[in-house]
Amino acid sequence: METHKPDFPLTSSHPTLNGQKKAKPARVSFSAYNSKYLTVPQNRASLHSSKINGAFETSSCIESFSSSIINNYLDGTQGGATDKASPSGMHFRDSKRKVDYVLAYHYRKRLAQHPPGAGSPEQTRPLGVEVIELGPLDAVEEEKRLQREEYERNLVEAGLEIEKDPENKSQGLSFVRIHAPWQVLTREAELLKIKMPTKKMYEITEEGGILKKFNEIWCKLTEPLQPQVPQEGNTNMKNLFYPFSREKLYLYNIKDKDTFFDNATRSRIVREILKRTSSKSRNSMGIGTLIANNVYDAAYPLHDGEYEGQNDCMNERKLLYREWARYGVFYKFQPIDLIRKYFGEKIGLYFAWLGLYTEFLIPSSVVGIIVFLYGCITIESDIPSKEMCDQRNAFTMCPLCEKFCDYWNLSSACATARASHLFDNPATVFFSIFMALWATMFLEQWKRLQMRLSYFWDLTGLEEEEEHPRPEYETKLLQKKLKNKNIATENSNENEKEKLTWNDRMPGYAANFGLILFMIMLTFSAVFGVIVYRITTAAALSFSTNETTRSNVRVTVTATAVIINLVVILILDEIYGVVAKWLTEIEVPKTEKNFEERLILKAFLLKFVNSYAPIFYVAFFKGRFVGRPGRYVYVFDSYRMEECAPGGCLMELCIQLSIIMLGKQLIQNNLFEIGIPKLKKLFRKLKDERTELKETDTNQSKNPQQWDLDYTLEPFTGLTPEYMEMIIQFGFVTLFVASFPLAPLFALLNNIIEVRLDAKKFVTELRRPDTVREKDIGIWYNILSCIGKLSVIINAFVIAVTSDFIPRLMYQYAYSQNGTMHGFINHTLSYFNVSHLKAGTQPENSPFAQDVLFCRFKDYREPPWSPNQYEFSKQYWTVLSARLAFVILFQNLVMFLSVLVDWMIPDIPKDISEQIKKEKSMLVDFFLNEEHEKLKLIESFIARDKEKNKSGTKGGKIRAASFSQFNRSPKGSFASFSSQHTEV
Repeated sequence: METHKPDFPLTSSHPTLNGQKKAKPARVSFSAYNSKYLTVPQNRASLHSSKINGAFETSSCIESFSSSIINNYLDGTQGGATDKASPSGMHFRDSKRKVDYVLAYHYRKRLAQHPPGAGSPEQTRPLGVEVIELGPLDAVEEEKRLQREEYERNLVEAGLEIEKDPENKSQGLSFVRIHAPWQVLTREAELLKIKMPTKKMYEITEEGGILKKFNEIWCKLTEPLQPQVPQEGNTNMKNLFYPFSREKLYLYNIKDKDTFFDNATRSRIVREILKRTSSKSRNSMGIGTLIANNVYDAAYPLHDGEYEGQNDCMNERKLLYREWARYGVFYKFQPIDLIRKYFGEKIGLYFAWLGLYTEFLIPSSVVGIIVFLYGCITIESDIPSKEMCDQRNAFTMCPLCEKFCDYWNLSSACATARASHLFDNPATVFFSIFMALWATMFLEQWKRLQMRLSYFWDLTGLEEEEEHPRPEYETKLLQKKLKNKNIATENSNENEKEKLTWNDRMPGYAANFGLILFMIMLTFSAVFGVIVYRITTAAALSFSTNETTRSNVRVTVTATAVIINLVVILILDEIYGVVAKWLTEIEVPKTEKNFEERLILKAFLLKFVNSYAPIFYVAFFKGRFVGRPGRYVYVFDSYRMEECAPGGCLMELCIQLSIIMLGKQLIQNNLFEIGIPKLKKLFRKLKDERTELKETDTNQSKNPQQWDLDYTLEPFTGLTPEYMEMIIQFGFVTLFVASFPLAPLFALLNNIIEVRLDAKKFVTELRRPDTVREKDIGIWYNILSCIGKLSVIINAFVIAVTSDFIPRLMYQYAYSQNGTMHGFINHTLSYFNVSHLKAGTQPENSPFAQDVLFCRFKDYREPPWSPNQYEFSKQYWTVLSARLAFVILFQNLVMFLSVLVDWMIPDIPKDISEQIKKEKSMLVDFFLNEEHEKLKLIESFIARDKEKNKSGTKGGKIRAASFSQFNRSPKGSFASFSSQHTEV
């Protein structure tokens, strides 16, 4: 491979302020050199000339050196130049080179000190300079400074250009601004196989017929809902994209080298260099390790400017704020393409998924409202609730507690029975089936949208990039190497590549298993504690002499218990998030992807159990282990297990689900999400003000630059919290939807706010995240799919076990004399002889105890006059069989319909699959045409040289010889171009 030499020899001398070279360049320390504003690349790769369209462009090294002479400082305290920032705040001080990345760090300078003695301290100390005793911090700060110098020197050797602030204070905050020149961008783009647009554009064929007309009508109807985002060129035209190659620069649409790579791509390239650049002498492996060791405080790309202000020029950040990140545009669609361009594919996919999920909640909310209205309309015609409310039916019920509770009439629970019908009616069965199919449709539609976005965002065929090890993994591996080096023998194989084995991670795995099990038991303990609270509070309120208090025992206990559950869930959620992260860290995963997947699984498991455990208790366990009069189940030998309300537990399940869901959305997803970042920002600001000395900086620009503004923002910590809250909400919407048909409606209202809340947070409150290319949402899709399948089983059991749907159905078709629901309440109530109550448990001071011979309780048991008194009756076993049969039938029916829907809807839209095939063939043709044109150009040069050769020109002979030699090369033949392209 031919190497192009620079136009002047590389020397070890460094430029100074006056442009002269030092006499002894070897004595110039990097600390003095690196405290300058600009450092030019010193490696040969950065000085090589770049070849574009067959011509050579020589790098202007002299211009770079002259600019360094103008802008550089020998140290931060000296200066004959003014510290003027670039007007836009996005460039170096020459206002030409973009700031692609920023490193921020706090420094503390050690001032010169003199030992006490004759003639030194007071006479030689400069006026106004105060000697600060730093003690043992000096060594730490010196080590950090040396690490920064070595790391920045390695960045310069990698080809990056650096501009630094002068350290004018004794301590404070300083920034290192990084620019990637064209040579570095092209080199890294080729290494990372970044797809870039070629010169070839083609028209996207649209579907014809009815679908095209429907799409045109839909576009006209939704035109007011479209964000006012400028479109680049013709929306029906698309560039062919191909992985970047420096040898094929003529293929790409390079109009301007400064804008060919957008800001997101430039920052991604710089981030890759920062991650792999190390300072081996001090065992620091990339920017992650340096930040973890507090050598640097932060590393981030810059936002595109301010998001507010009328006078500033429009930028993508301001455009996103106006058309996406404000509550006033809640009715508009999201500009997904602009989101992806600004934040990267991973964040773009999250907002696309969130938008589709919110759109899918609209039909489910409409159906849920219809089901709820059906319950409201049919409440007057519901025969069981009428019988329960009819005071002429003297259903004398058994006491709800020992001694202090009296017999009571079933008609007193009329309100509860009527309210239960709103959520316990035949329409809820249909709604459960609908929601199961809805979940399947949503996942199928997401796969199609994901594939469509992958095509338009050129993610098809995206290869898994080799990830850099995490700093914690590298540190752990280094400790292992040092340990093995101390105990290794001379015969050990030092060349063997070491890695962390299963045995190294065994303590972490054991801690994970034990702590996760402990956390789950802690959740169950919290649920049990609330159960005990309900039982004891109900018993205590029953002792009250106030009639109103005794009559509202159930309402009071239920409301307060649910609020306690909500508070416990919110507290444990925050604890479990921290614990899951710590548990994942002690496992020491190798890459960030492994770390993220393990963290997601742990956090989801803990938060799933925490959020749904109280709901599972009410749905499937409450009232199942009560016993019967005369033989109740007791807690702590004196408190009876709580029973369901006369109308069933479904109403209480609805209350539990609605309060927990709405409370989590309002408090955790909204108040916490708004308040906590603001508190963190305020705390960080106060901390910086407290640690910085109040010193005047004459060179400090009065107006804060973009890197200053971005540093005050909250650092981006990943999408896991955003996905997690939506996945938990998806569980509320699907898992127990049979008991709460309005759950999709409340989720929809929350998500309309959530989309804009997240958007505002990303645009205004967070530092700009690093762009990450992802072609799917990863493990979250598998979690969604599992929740969808689990929802079918849970809703089947809710309908069969918790609601009265099966008992009503069995009574109407098996036990009713006239095929109606008349007599259903009497059928579900068993008799108990009050004389069989245990001594000391009879009601005290009952006004009509002498008139009661039998009391009723809800169960299917034999009457006291039966030979098998109080045993389960035949009706009990019949209804139980019907419940289990319904679960099996419901589950298989819904699963079959889900599989049918999955089969009928292809994962890849037909038009997209055809476009992908078309693009591949067009790419082949484009390559062949370009190589053919290149060959024609070479042949024309050869022919021209032959003509000059005939004229006897010496230069013509040399050039003809060179082109003839190139033409005879196998790689220069047309056949070789074709074969090379076929391999590609």
